[in-house]
Amino acid sequence: MTFWEGVLVAVAGVWAGTINAVVGSGTLVTFPVLLGIGLSPVTANVTNTVGLVPGSVSGTYGYRRELTGQGRRAAILSTASFAGAIAGAVLLLELPPGAFHAIVPVLIVVALVFVLFGGRITDWLAARGRHRTDRVTVGLWIALLGTGVYGGYFGAAQGVLMMGFLGLFLTDSLQRQNALKNLLSAITNLVAAVVFVLTSHIDWTAALLIALGSIVGGLVGARIGRRMSPAVLRATIVGIGLAALVKLLA
Repeated sequence: MTFWEGVLVAVAGVWAGTINAVVGSGTLVTFPVLLGIGLSPVTANVTNTVGLVPGSVSGTYGYRRELTGQGRRAAILSTASFAGAIAGAVLLLELPPGAFHAIVPVLIVVALVFVLFGGRITDWLAARGRHRTDRVTVGLWIALLGTGVYGGYFGAAQGVLMMGFLGLFLTDSLQRQNALKNLLSAITNLVAAVVFVLTSHIDWTAALLIALGSIVGGLVGARIGRRMSPAVLRATIVGIGLAALVKLLA
């Protein structure tokens, strides 16, 4: 890795950490950069996951106030993220390339529909006896288990998916949902990273540069995201989600 390639990786880490704290999809910044400096797709993927863990933690710390009162909910949902991350990481190591990517665009479209039309969907469901609640339901746990599998495998736009599911099932404010998303994403990334460290080849120089950049980006992103109105935050989620969809389809 040359000096300027290292600078590019670090800058990508800052940007990815910022995006992840606001909504997610930071992987769509760092992953192409790692491919561009010559890493193989699998090595780039696992290196990226390891590198983004500190940024996920710093983003969660920046949203700590919005996590107040969500301890029980977070504890229950973290089991889904934990189990899903292990399953996703194993799938990455065992399945042929592209086997899981085939459903990623569909998942992102579903998430964006939830973000854009969540209110209308919940009104429709309420008219048929389905109501959002402040408690963890079986449906939400299963949805986040699936998101954890996706996050452990690749992770791009897992935040968009998670925000879609949290908005569909929970009554809490968008900011508190975003704080919970940051915590669960951090758990997913950490668990998958541990699996990769134990089983895969990691480019530690690139991982360290992404880690340093993502720590800064996570703190910056938390400051930006916590000051956004629900409308602006929702628009940001949709914009990044559409960008993720275009990149993945391309």
